[in-house]
Parts: sequence; structure tokens; C-alpha cells
Amino acid sequence: MKTANGTKTGTGTTHCDDLATALETFRGRAALIERWGAELARRLAGGSRLLVAGNGGSAAQAQHLTAELVGRYRDDRPPFSAVALHADTSSTTAIANDYGVQEVFARQTAAHGRPGDVLMLLSTSGASANLLAAAERAHRLGMTVWALTGRAPNPLQLGADEALCVDAPVSATVQELHLVAVHMLCESFDRAVERGEADRTGDTGADGGPRPAGGPGADGRPGVVGRLVGRARTVGRSAPDGPVAPRKGHT
Repeated sequence: MKTANGTKTGTGTTHCDDLATALETFRGRAALIERWGAELARRLAGGSRLLVAGNGGSAAQAQHLTAELVGRYRDDRPPFSAVALHADTSSTTAIANDYGVQEVFARQTAAHGRPGDVLMLLSTSGASANLLAAAERAHRLGMTVWALTGRAPNPLQLGADEALCVDAPVSATVQELHLVAVHMLCESFDRAVERGEADRTGDTGADGGPRPAGGPGADGRPGVVGRLVGRARTVGRSAPDGPVAPRKGHT
């Protein structure tokens, strides 16, 4: 609508309109998120860990992701190793004070990261110097770098192994779709665990060779993660004839 002098004003639904427009393009990246979730489940079940970082609102999104993996998203399942680097306030402030803000995530990545781990970086601009430094350090360590960013092209997209770039004009919309991506990633992760694709590595089949992921061991029993999932689902439940404890929703 327009005011008396001809200038445009918001209708109160502009934010929703921006989100709906960006969501249409975002839907096309569902396959990438699905693949990330399955790959993350396989790696974390094999002993790797996920490191996540972001600044400001993106830090909140990053911590949301780690909470869902260490805790649970929907159903009971084993906990998996996921660390939000910005959440260690003593380390981040000490590093910023001694080495500069650009090093706050890179130095923690060097401390905690190992070959085969995944570093996920969230940034609406895709240009945060401290995230770019962390990506570079992760690659030196043999880690895989995934990024959730705003519009492409951007430096973080180019510095990551793979990136999901939200095509939206404002940071708020980018952050909202990053949250959608986080939840979709968790759904994919849990489905992979449920299918047994995230079973622990190192088991062998009856012929002495590697056992297919998620399959039963040589003794015919379920793999480690399969057993843990079944065990976790009984947590908080009473005897078979008794009432079942209500489940909580995700955070």
C-alpha cells in the first residue's frame, strides 16, 4: 500500500512473503540435506564427530543442531558426538583476546578436529572471517566442511566442500530456512540410524570380511547401534502391561 505522499509501506505480511518465495527455491535442495544426514550418521556412528560454529543468530542455529544430536530430535536413540564451538565461552574469549577474533573457531577446530570429522559452518553472509579461517584449518586436518549460507556466490560457499545457499534478500529469512535445514538434517540422520546405516564400523560378517552397514553380525544379532536404538526406546517406559511414558517433543 502507499501513503498520501506516494511512498510504499509494509503490509505486515512482507516477511511471510519473503519466506514463502525463498522456500520454493529451497525445496530443490532437499536431496542434498538428505544426503548430509545419512553421511553424518555413518561418520558419527563410526567414531567421528561433528563440529559446528556460527556468529550471532547463526550461533544459535548451530547450537540447536548439536543439541538435537547429543540429545534427541524426536524418538529415543543413542547420543552422538556434536560440539558447538562458540558455546565454550571461556575458550572463545581467551582465544579472541590472545589471538584475535578471526582465530576463535580455527584454533578450536585444530584442537578438537580429526581426519574424517565434519565441520559445519553457518553464516547468512558467507563472509565471516573467523568461519573462513576455520574452514581452511579443517581442510588442513583432513576434515570435511559443509556450509549453510545466504545467497551464492560467497566466500564460505567457495571454501567449503559442499554448501547449501539460501536465496533470500534478508538475513532473517536466511536464518529461518537454516533452521528448516537443521530439522531436515536431523530427520535424515534419524532415518539413517533407524535403517541401521549408521551402525558401528569394525564388525565383520560370517565370511570374515566387512559386514554391510546396519546388517546383523556374524552371530545373527543386530549391530551395536541397532541394539542401542532398541534399548533407548525402552527408556522411561514401564512394564509391557503398564502405561507408556509420554514422549517429549524436540527442543
